[in-house]
Amino acid sequence: MNTPMRITQVLAACWIVLGALGLNPTFAQESKTVRPEIGKPLQAAQELLKQKKGKDALAKVRETESVSDKTAHEVFLIDQVRGQAAALAGEAAVAARSFEAVANSPSIAEREKLQFLAAAAGQYYSAKDYAKSADLAGRYFKDGGSDKALRTLQIQAFYLGGNFAQAAKELQAEIQADEQAGKAPTEERLQLLSSAYQKQQNSAGYAGALEKLVAYHPKPDYWLAVIHGTTSRPGFPDRLSLDVSRLKLATATMRNANEYVEAAQLCLQAGLPAEAKKFIDAGYAAGLLGAGPDADRHKRLKDLAAKNLAEDTKTLGQDDVQLASAKDGSALLNSGFNYVLHGRADKGLGMMESGLTKGGMKHPEDARLRLGYAYYLAGQSQKAIQSFKKAQEAEGTAALARLWVIRLGQSS
Repeated sequence: MNTPMRITQVLAACWIVLGALGLNPTFAQESKTVRPEIGKPLQAAQELLKQKKGKDALAKVRETESVSDKTAHEVFLIDQVRGQAAALAGEAAVAARSFEAVANSPSIAEREKLQFLAAAAGQYYSAKDYAKSADLAGRYFKDGGSDKALRTLQIQAFYLGGNFAQAAKELQAEIQADEQAGKAPTEERLQLLSSAYQKQQNSAGYAGALEKLVAYHPKPDYWLAVIHGTTSRPGFPDRLSLDVSRLKLATATMRNANEYVEAAQLCLQAGLPAEAKKFIDAGYAAGLLGAGPDADRHKRLKDLAAKNLAEDTKTLGQDDVQLASAKDGSALLNSGFNYVLHGRADKGLGMMESGLTKGGMKHPEDARLRLGYAYYLAGQSQKAIQSFKKAQEAEGTAALARLWVIRLGQSS
């Protein structure tokens, strides 16, 4: 995601403008005569341009350099032809300066000024003078230009020129405009936005850009990046490790055997063998468990989860009466969650809601997160989203909840 947009796309605007210019300087106008020593080389250069012979055309233009006392009109015409010839010959810096000079000339018609500003911006970009490219693109828009391809070029020039803050500002404006119009922002723009924030070490902006990437372009690599970005923030609590694994499983971002093993072990420690089996089965299905030098270890973990699950199934519900009279709702919520994991969502979800209502929990937002996950497992996406939206704990819970809302919005 740190790779800028393809230069061929960004420069397309420049070449479109050059093709549209259709310049045909007039070498003898009313009260604006051009001396033969200027007009003849320029006419010859134009003929060579028609034949796509840029270097030869540029050589002809250079014949005018030795002519002294050029009039403003002669300079104006020379700059036009030199710009076209230099662009065709691949001498971008020369073309850029020539087109900029034409745009600044008092002889230029207003309707043509924008075209030359755009052409100059594109040539400065090709010459890797990104500051000048962005500046002239800015003048283009200030004077009334509206070519979207030039906006792309300007943003890219800000980025490549190291002005990441301005690149991010322009990208945000475009992305917000797309969203307000009901359009999905392009993947490339969101990639560039995330990179621009990352270059500034703006962790909040980077996280927000990644969230938009997974919302509009939900690829596993983006999910992995946004989950990693969320969990690696300073202060992210270890107690949410299992909740992170649940989100990874739902977004197909579990990457190795250790992640499945650790998640299963956390489930067993929490007294949730049914969920441990879920992780273990997924690891085997992915071909990451049951193979390699740790295959025996995986088999022992699988057997332990199966044994604990059999015992848990036998004792399920034995403590329901005592749970109802407990001082706080923690045990009631946990037991209800276990019912959901056993396929008894009809009973388990009601117990979890009652546990939340009773309160008294050390981390009530974690409980809200767990309830949302339970609704997800039960196939009740809208209620899951409602629960996740209520999880507003600052230290990690809200971030995971937002990602769940994005994930469920893609499947609803």
